[in-house]
Amino acid sequence: MPYKVLLTAGAERDLEALHDYIAHHDSKAAADRVLDRLLKVAGDLTTFPERGSHPRELLVLGIHQYRQVFFKPYRLIYRIIRTEVVVYLIADGRRDMQTLLAQRLLGGPN
Repeated sequence: MPYKVLLTAGAERDLEALHDYIAHHDSKAAADRVLDRLLKVAGDLTTFPERGSHPRELLVLGIHQYRQVFFKPYRLIYRIIRTEVVVYLIADGRRDMQTLLAQRLLGGPN
């Protein structure tokens, strides 16, 4: 039975921001390619979402319910809830992920 993949509003904003950034600094065609690949990676989670690894920034805090998959350098952070895969964050892995994860997933200061 395939899982249903859902993007949170934050993950949708992440995609828009990444697309805008790449389109501005490279080209719209490059931005479209990256967006298509990220959406494919998210869509691939409909089968075997458990294959994603646990983000090390969360493991050190004892948090094991989130997983990640990559389209380097981008990371998709998600959680499996029954038959749904909820994508919470899509970000360039070169960013300060500890702070970003704390803000987005743990309700830390913005």
